[in-house]
Amino acid sequence: MSFTGKYELQSQENFEPFMKALGLPEDQIQKGKDIKSVSEIVQDGKKFKVTVTTGTKVLKNEFTIGEESEIEMLNGEKVKAVVQMEGNNKLVTQVKGMKSVTELNGDTITHTMTMGDLTFKRVSKRI
Repeated sequence: MSFTGKYELQSQENFEPFMKALGLPEDQIQKGKDIKSVSEIVQDGKKFKVTVTTGTKVLKNEFTIGEESEIEMLNGEKVKAVVQMEGNNKLVTQVKGMKSVTELNGDTITHTMTMGDLTFKRVSKRI
């Protein structure tokens, strides 16, 4: 199953409390909460390029499954992480006490981030 495609954000849960926990300033949180975001994923075997465009902010990450990569987080911080593939449709990583799971089901990607007892969930559809 290939993740390659463009996906538009359909819904998100717990955006504000999660961004506050990440340390984002209130004005950025307010600006970002209602902006539609588009994710573009290019998968070439175990190599991934992910570009997320939210308004004027563009977040780009490249990684290879099972290898340490530098990942830019939502708050702009760059961290080292290893992304693993579970089955053929789930990308999983742990970064700074946060677990990130990206699951592809048909034309829908569900991205769930968990930090402590706080869960942020985004659902995007292929466009």
